[in-house]
Amino acid sequence: MNYFLKANKNLLTYAFIILIIIPVFGINFFLSFLGNILLLLLLIPLLLLLLIIIGINTYKSKINACSNCGTISLGLSETCMNCGASLKNKIKENQIDIKPGESTIEVKAEEIG
Repeated sequence: MNYFLKANKNLLTYAFIILIIIPVFGINFFLSFLGNILLLLLLIPLLLLLLIIIGINTYKSKINACSNCGTISLGLSETCMNCGASLKNKIKENQIDIKPGESTIEVKAEEIG
């Protein structure tokens, strides 16, 4: 046995490093690494979901429906491809032209007695 210890001193040193030193620091590194991986697995789907919601809202703002025939067009065209009617949104045009004083609601206070 004494000969084995003398001949394999490097082997015992490396075994000591592997069995004692690496687990102390390695477990901390492993737990940090595992935590970061789990955090990424949680955040990547949330990021993709956020990008999908932003994309859907962008397309919803570009959708125009013809008030004459009901055809839906995607884009900034001003006329319907099906019937040729104007696709300008009357509600949006009217809201731009309204002055703030005309849309203000007057409230009168009454005493309850």
